Amino acid sequence: MKNTLLLFATFLLMLSAKAEVRLPRLVRDSMVLQRDQKINIWGWASAGEKVTVKFNNKTYKTTSGNNGKWLIQLASMKAGGPYTMDIDATNHITLKEILIGDVWVCSGQSNMVHQMILHRERYEQDIVTANYPQIRHFWIPTMTDLRKPQDDLPTGNWKWANPQDVLQFSAVAYFFAKTIYEKYGVPIGLINASVGGPPIEAWISEEGLKEFPTTLGTIQKNKDTAYVNSVNRAAFAYNASRPKPKDKGLLGAKPWYDTTYSPKGWLPINIPGYWEDQGVKDLDGIVWYWKVLDVPASMTGMPAKISMGRIVDVDFLYLNGKLVGTTGYQYPQRRYTLPAGLLKVGKNILVIRVINNAGKGGFIPDKPYHLTAGGQTLDLKGEWQYKVGDVFIADTKQAPNGIALDYQPTALFNAMVAPITNYSIKGILWYQGEGNLSDPSNYEKLLPTLITDWRTRWRQGNVPFLYVQLPNFGEARYVPAESGWAVLREGQRKNLAIPNTGMAVAIDLGEWNDIHPDNKKDVGVRLALSAQHVAYSDEKVVHSGPLYRTATQDGNKIILSFSNTGSGLITNDGEELSHFAIAGADKKFVWAAAKIDSNKIIVWNEAIANPMYVRYAWADNPVGANLYNKEGLPASPFEAEIISPKTVAANNSLPWNGKGAAVVLTYDDGLNVHLTNAVPALNSVGLKGTFYIADYFGGLQAQLPKWKMAAADGHELANHTVYHPCAGGPGREFVNRDYDLNNYSVRRITDEMKTMNMLLNATDGKTERTFAFPCSDTKIRDTAYIDYSKKDFIAARAVRNEMLSIDKANLYNLPSYMINGQSGDELIALVKKAMVEKKLLVFLFHGVGGEHGLNISLEAHHKLLQFLKQNEKEIWIAPMIDVAKEIKNYQSQHKQIK
Repeated sequence: MKNTLLLFATFLLMLSAKAEVRLPRLVRDSMVLQRDQKINIWGWASAGEKVTVKFNNKTYKTTSGNNGKWLIQLASMKAGGPYTMDIDATNHITLKEILIGDVWVCSGQSNMVHQMILHRERYEQDIVTANYPQIRHFWIPTMTDLRKPQDDLPTGNWKWANPQDVLQFSAVAYFFAKTIYEKYGVPIGLINASVGGPPIEAWISEEGLKEFPTTLGTIQKNKDTAYVNSVNRAAFAYNASRPKPKDKGLLGAKPWYDTTYSPKGWLPINIPGYWEDQGVKDLDGIVWYWKVLDVPASMTGMPAKISMGRIVDVDFLYLNGKLVGTTGYQYPQRRYTLPAGLLKVGKNILVIRVINNAGKGGFIPDKPYHLTAGGQTLDLKGEWQYKVGDVFIADTKQAPNGIALDYQPTALFNAMVAPITNYSIKGILWYQGEGNLSDPSNYEKLLPTLITDWRTRWRQGNVPFLYVQLPNFGEARYVPAESGWAVLREGQRKNLAIPNTGMAVAIDLGEWNDIHPDNKKDVGVRLALSAQHVAYSDEKVVHSGPLYRTATQDGNKIILSFSNTGSGLITNDGEELSHFAIAGADKKFVWAAAKIDSNKIIVWNEAIANPMYVRYAWADNPVGANLYNKEGLPASPFEAEIISPKTVAANNSLPWNGKGAAVVLTYDDGLNVHLTNAVPALNSVGLKGTFYIADYFGGLQAQLPKWKMAAADGHELANHTVYHPCAGGPGREFVNRDYDLNNYSVRRITDEMKTMNMLLNATDGKTERTFAFPCSDTKIRDTAYIDYSKKDFIAARAVRNEMLSIDKANLYNLPSYMINGQSGDELIALVKKAMVEKKLLVFLFHGVGGEHGLNISLEAHHKLLQFLKQNEKEIWIAPMIDVAKEIKNYQSQHKQIK
């Protein structure tokens, strides 16, 4: 009987433990929740368990699903707090000190990681005066998962900005938040998911990388844990088998840092500087530095600080025989604190052991090298003594490479981003790129892949995405040259064509000798300026420095125009414009003369009679680049190419109906504004568009006679389904529950597609049709539903900022650029890019002149149409169905049917 009761009690305890509701790590005390939109609160419980959430005098109820997951959407609220939240199931949870404000996800690599504590000397005053209870920061530690997205984080807490906790805040994110808070007075939440070093692919989901087959292959291999472990075991075993360092400085009777050691045979050397530049050739190994300091009494008896710049790679610093600091890699600045009593009056021995594994070793120039105490400073630059402790012999064998987990595609997304995508946010801050410099040209494709992927995961539409353009770094060059840093920056600049994005130009905020520049404040402030324009809709703020827009040729000169000129273009040093280079068709660049003419720049070189290209600040570290606006913001580096009939004619291959590029103008949802604005505008210049129509948006039946007239004018009427099914959730509140794609079956949507085809056939009499995925959702759960309707459509259009060559185009996943608020010049820049690359460019418009949240002005639309009309000889402008047929014919002839 006792055993039976014990078993029953144990069962009840297990049942109770299982049933307790659990919250994600992010949802906890002191969190900041997003204002002015529905707020997701979610968690886990037993299957079918009833969960109640009480917040701001409202009660919300739900029942967990079969998998134990539950989610409740709270009503939107204005900024304010603090509030308390009560959550009840079989247990009770109370969350306190909750604020309603703006939440920003901060991500990227080391320059976003860098915490205030690493820059405490520069920002000492900002740290000691930090007193912002309404600025809060949630730090996500580095974690990886190579197999699948995770549901939750293992640790983390919300901290507010006080002198102690602010030390762990991302410096860039803190100064961004401080600027926004002081301007708008709303609480700011920062969710920091950033890791030093990894490439952008590590932050993208598997689904997001579907257009990169080689990367997908890597992802699949990495899912095999046995394979990953075997590779890493082999690499570890190989490294373990290599000869261990035999440092003479540690093996003698006395170590070389000992105060009683008497140095013999040591040679003079200077700090700062690399030893390879001071008579020591190609040495990888261990080198010791030794110096006697004469310290006055006024600097002793108190704590002191020693700054030793940056050291390549590893250092151990000894003072008077005591180890006072060590750093395991080259990038951090060496700033060590000396305890009171260690410094002596008179003679003090300072010894530094440096380990260098590859490249030049030693002390990087142009950094601080000094000892400070009691307001006095001893300069540590100058002559030291050195001796080699060990020489590393180059390995002649091909060493097996291990798999660095945090550098693998999807690894950081799965572990650090996937768990937070339910959390409603204001926007995203991104600072990354250095990890992709081995293939900088590919970044132009990878950045929009990340943006699209994250926007898809957060399900908040075109949530603001702000990023930092890489700053200046590296040695200066005084002749025009190629630059991987410049190529990557250009890819970043071009992606400003993506709707609702902004870029902080940092070309003047770097340091030639430090990939982690100290000036993080101006980076944060410039991101905040961008946010004021993109996320807070401030049309008056000058949010950026000059951005290149267009280039035209006038004889031997090129005339450049810019956006974001503010109060006018200037040079920030009062000198003539510099760092402009020019080239003819051979792309052999030479320095150019340049002058400001109103808000344009005129560039020329008398030796170049027919200029075709201009570059500005095209270098790793473009010293002397001085184009700014009067508001003090620098111009972005850029490359401009003159597009002319000669350029296009020089291309022998003209696959697009005999022309160099193809442009399709598509308009979604069958809005009334298309009939009043878009169709007449197209008719006025003799161009044809494709109109993707859904009956869901109302009033279609009454407008069918007008759509019939539009079809008679040559415009394509295309299928967007009878209704407009989307996956519901934040940012998609317009979706009727009955039309939530999550509730659809494949049969249901294919039936709706057939029904719309019947309606369109009754309108225009045509049987061939193209399709557009509603809300860019190409799947119902895991099923690509277009696969069941290919016989009904010749092609399908998706939403992806990409252009394709005719041989690469997938007829049932044709990308398009969704347009929202771009200027006419920005639209034209996309067309010019398509002309240069001989590719297909599909525009996706919604509200032309109004009637939709995604809007383009009538002026911008008109300017684009005018440019297209003027360049009809070089561009094929046609409805989607005609372009799809051309692609199909071409691929059939070349046996590349997709």
